[in-house]
Amino acid sequence: MITGLDHVQLAAPPGAEGRLRAFYAGVLGMTETPKPPALAARGGCWFEAGTVRLHLGVESTGFRPARKAHPGLRVTGIDAYATRLEAHGTPVTWDHDLPGHRRFYCADPVGNRLEFLEPDGLARP
Repeated sequence: MITGLDHVQLAAPPGAEGRLRAFYAGVLGMTETPKPPALAARGGCWFEAGTVRLHLGVESTGFRPARKAHPGLRVTGIDAYATRLEAHGTPVTWDHDLPGHRRFYCADPVGNRLEFLEPDGLARP
């Protein structure tokens, strides 16, 4: 029986940790969490905000960002989030096709697609 989602992992190229920290912690406001020593040796970094856990793991060879697959991050104050991202040089693309939600997409510093969405008050939880 599945009881929940523990985390989502995205790939990153070697040496991208500084850019990832600046984006996920600095721009998105997530908290970096320490990796266990055996996993820290592999590179990458882990972040969380509330119950959301996002792991960025180093893909040593053939890194390709996820351009279609993506985590959907539920937010409050979606307009402020979009403004904050754009102010930090990250373009956002609004999508109005999901009934009951406002949402947009952007790419993290290594090109992975991220979705941000907020119920518009009409959607069921």
